[in-house]
Amino acid sequence: MQTVPENRKISPFLVFFTVTSIQIGVGALGFQRLIAKTAGYDAWISVIIAGLATNMIMWMMYKLLEMGKKDLSETHKFVFGKWIGSLFNTFFILYFTFFIITILRTYIEIVQVWMFPDLNTFWFTLFFLILCIYIVRGGFRTVTGIAFFGVVFPSYLIVLFGFTIPYSDFKHFLPLLDHSLKELIIASHQMSLTFMGYEVFLIYYPFIKEPNKSKKWAHIGLFSSTALYLYTTLISFAYYSEEQIQKYIWATLSTWKIVHLPVVERFEYVGIANWCLIILPNVCLALWCASRILKQTYKISQRKGVFIIAALSLLIIPLLKTRQQINMINRILGNLGFLINFIYIPFLLILVWLLKKVKLKS
Repeated sequence: MQTVPENRKISPFLVFFTVTSIQIGVGALGFQRLIAKTAGYDAWISVIIAGLATNMIMWMMYKLLEMGKKDLSETHKFVFGKWIGSLFNTFFILYFTFFIITILRTYIEIVQVWMFPDLNTFWFTLFFLILCIYIVRGGFRTVTGIAFFGVVFPSYLIVLFGFTIPYSDFKHFLPLLDHSLKELIIASHQMSLTFMGYEVFLIYYPFIKEPNKSKKWAHIGLFSSTALYLYTTLISFAYYSEEQIQKYIWATLSTWKIVHLPVVERFEYVGIANWCLIILPNVCLALWCASRILKQTYKISQRKGVFIIAALSLLIIPLLKTRQQINMINRILGNLGFLINFIYIPFLLILVWLLKKVKLKS
């Protein structure tokens, strides 16, 4: 693998923003209903369980990259050989492409339902992807800059949840621990789509200066995402009764209806518009990762690879028209994310560890 020049690397503390920005996306707008269906209002415990699990997987990622070949693509070739390793790399190219398709199509649906019913899916996707291509062609440091702004600029939205507190009833959480451990674990699994995305770390690891110093920032990023989702869950559960929250597909957006400012009557419109900046780093990071693996596996330059991945996404997104189709791709992506993070990564770590042991003995 070619050494990444120092002027293309990012400082360790910026890993906080790349991790946090990829975890906060469209899933944050409606995850409450999904977890409440399984674990009721004990589901806030499931958010904590899922958050702790992501930190465990991040620890495994660091171990995997330290023992392997510094990124996922080269580690696949090290473990499985050139040909089978290339097949696994191809799967991850398709996975990150599917990630782009799901995130972008779900956001477009939200805009169509809440703001502009006649919004043309193709044209919105085209212009959004042109912006993403422009950012990704600037290099990984540019993508990281967008991740920074995607975390900092919309952070004021957190404060606005406080508008619901005078109307909240925290007795909704009683009785505590009214659900079984199995139900809490299942609800944690349903947080997969919401928490996923941080696996992009396996691709951009070589672009971090002094990776050991980035460990604390990666974990702080994961804890911050967990704290944000826990805060959102507690506010939503206190504001809505358990029966009400079952009716809201996007509970976070519905909560913003209560916000009335002198200059803004329908604040949820502002929130949706701001969410465009939040999903921008989601798409840019996934697009950069897919094109990076494409370059390493098939020797296609990353500049061309970005256009190939974007074109494929542009062809597929307009074909997804119904709520059932969009719900299906969200469910598939969530399940894929769970399998990759909680099954495949630990399995790959074990394989790398065994190979290292064998090579040391031989």
